[in-house]
Amino acid sequence: MRAPGPRGPLSARVLPVLAAAPDTVPEDDRAALLVAAREAVASTTDLLRDDDVQLTLFVLYELHYRGVAGVDDRWEWDPDLLRARAVLEDAFERVLRGRVETPTGVPADRRAVADALFAMTAPGPGPSLARFVGRRATRDQLDELLVHRSVYQLKEADPHTWAIPRLEGGAKAALVEIQADEYGGGAPERMHCELFAVAMRGAGLDATFGAFVDQVPAVTLASVNAMSLLGLHRRLRGAITGHLAAFEMTSSLPNRLYGDGFRRHGLGPDTTWYFDEHVEADAVHEQIAGRDLAGGLAEQEPALVPDILFGAAVCLYLDELVAAHVLDAWEHGRSSLREAA
Repeated sequence: MRAPGPRGPLSARVLPVLAAAPDTVPEDDRAALLVAAREAVASTTDLLRDDDVQLTLFVLYELHYRGVAGVDDRWEWDPDLLRARAVLEDAFERVLRGRVETPTGVPADRRAVADALFAMTAPGPGPSLARFVGRRATRDQLDELLVHRSVYQLKEADPHTWAIPRLEGGAKAALVEIQADEYGGGAPERMHCELFAVAMRGAGLDATFGAFVDQVPAVTLASVNAMSLLGLHRRLRGAITGHLAAFEMTSSLPNRLYGDGFRRHGLGPDTTWYFDEHVEADAVHEQIAGRDLAGGLAEQEPALVPDILFGAAVCLYLDELVAAHVLDAWEHGRSSLREAA
């Protein structure tokens, strides 16, 4: 993706360093990365809504995916950069563990863990972004929805795929079964990230990954950063598994409503294909993810049950945070983006 603009002192420190070759950056500038990360964490009032911290994390994580334009690939494993990122990650994880609530006393049993996940992901009575989109969203608001989702959906499945080499046996097979569908079963044109790109182009939007990073708010970046945090650390393999289970369990019904919202405005099958595909696919995936993946992993590694539930809770909490941000803006006649798309 193209490099975004800075949003504060931390990203203003990190982005120029990344634009240089690693072996040309003076030691003082390298040392300043760690100082800037610590200062950013110490000064923030809400890390999940902190544009500077979340943008910086997003850019640093992207070095492990398809990279950033103009950034030397050697930065991916640079020790000074990783030390600075670790400060942000530690604070991010502490905030998430302090805010989310998880069930306790769930035994390491396939059925018990799946039942707990299905209970956690059951639809609630509160405001629903999907219902709003299906029934009330304006055409401009539909574009905003696509912009928010583009920072994940255009690389859909990649953060969860980090877990594949960290699992074994039935849990690994279940994850591969889900991910194979996400990647189109070997057909590039059916990869879910490509289906989302088709939807964006059908709505007249730029489908280049990262094209809208400058416009999405911190909470949207935080929801994607959490996947990278959980996926990139082996010690959190239970959490990324639980995250995927919750993600799949809360996908089918909302995507039906999202598709209805686009149809309501006269947009055709090319634009709704992505959403309609997920109505059917995720109805199957949720069973595999809950019982065979999360439940299977719990039986293989009983100590991971709390992290499996933590990852699911993180998924649900951040989804609700993003939805609340978007709905509040729309209900008050404002754009939910940092700038109009």
